[in-house]
Amino acid sequence: MKLYKGLSVIGITATFLLTACGGGNSSVGSRSFISGNGAVTFKSPDTRKSAPDISGPTLDGGKYQIQKGQVTVINVWASWCAPCRAEAPALASLSQTFPKVSFVGILTRDNLPTAKAFVKRFNLPYPTLIDDAILLEFRGTLSANAIPTTIVVDKQGRVAGRISGQITVASLTDLIERVSAE
Repeated sequence: MKLYKGLSVIGITATFLLTACGGGNSSVGSRSFISGNGAVTFKSPDTRKSAPDISGPTLDGGKYQIQKGQVTVINVWASWCAPCRAEAPALASLSQTFPKVSFVGILTRDNLPTAKAFVKRFNLPYPTLIDDAILLEFRGTLSANAIPTTIVVDKQGRVAGRISGQITVASLTDLIERVSAE
């Protein structure tokens, strides 16, 4: 039985069933994303480009502004992302281990109530920006190419490194220590 330009009842039914299997998650971002493999990229100081202005409203209703003169770790995450949940305790711990390093999250493709529950669940002690349009400004540097992505900015405000995918304590500690020692 043909309905419209070659679409059949079976085709329409199959399309409906496949698109209806969203898993019940209310987050639009959970439908498709790229998960990285944890690859670490480090740029030598002479090849680094300036990071964009990292500032804006935070999940807790405050405002954040990146501070030059200190190393900054930027973690791009979403509450529905399994690798993000897996790395959250390590990020919280490392933010306490390195008190002279600024940590900030950037929420992407998520809803605010679920993200607030995530922050509370994992006791993240650092702010999270809620405007992921900032990520577009990383073009031409080491941009966020997966969820999660962690970017390290040096004391001069330049993008020094990136972990594409879930961090490990060892990989992020090494990156922080290398950039902090400069």
